[in-house]
Amino acid sequence: MNDLTTGFIGRLRARDPGAWFELWEIFGPVLRAQLSRWGRGRIGIETVQDLSQETMVALASAIDRHDPNQGARFSTWLLAIARYTLGDEIDRRMAQKRGSGVKPKSLDDSGFGGLAPDLSPDGAYELAVFDAKVEAALRQAEREVEFMDFEIFRRRVLEGQSGKEVAASLGTSEPTVSRRLASVRKRLREKLFETFSKYSFTAEEMAELARNGIELNPNKKTEADFEEAVAEVYHRIAERRAAEAAQGSSA
Repeated sequence: MNDLTTGFIGRLRARDPGAWFELWEIFGPVLRAQLSRWGRGRIGIETVQDLSQETMVALASAIDRHDPNQGARFSTWLLAIARYTLGDEIDRRMAQKRGSGVKPKSLDDSGFGGLAPDLSPDGAYELAVFDAKVEAALRQAEREVEFMDFEIFRRRVLEGQSGKEVAASLGTSEPTVSRRLASVRKRLREKLFETFSKYSFTAEEMAELARNGIELNPNKKTEADFEEAVAEVYHRIAERRAAEAAQGSSA
């Protein structure tokens, strides 16, 4: 357990509003998407929003009992809290259907009323958690570098424009684009290390960066891979949000 992780857990336990907002900003969308998948279209957008907020409330009540040194992944811990919250909601609904004074079946017996038989982490959930961490690092880097520098990074890396196109559109030279791009990559690597250190309770979670092509110790050979991997995360997030928006508009 590194100092960034233990320090963040300490802030959560101290009920630091900034830490809780940070947690919600980064992982709220992941929770909403996971709850929607579990609900299989049978719980509405408003219910999903309520349940994701209730998950954070439940997390606040459980944080003092959590021991990150036991080696559980952050994503698994968050998923367990969301499962507990969804289970409470399904139990409540089933109790209402049976009528007051009738004891509902246990969560295991109910099978979530046909909603989600398998609540274990899957690849889609783990990838969404990974992407949320990368996006958080991108936001931090954007806040800390000059506007023009990140605009160059956005156009060159996230939007896939050539160095010549970026230089022409921004009225600068290609060497300037390359220099400013290198500056943003350096800052982004710093933010990626900080973000993954803060939210990674295991060495396996930290190793996810390299496994996904995002090397924190660069060389000329890996720079193109780094940019491609970051852009891939950026576009995955955009696709998820577009799908969620479409789902919300059709609900």
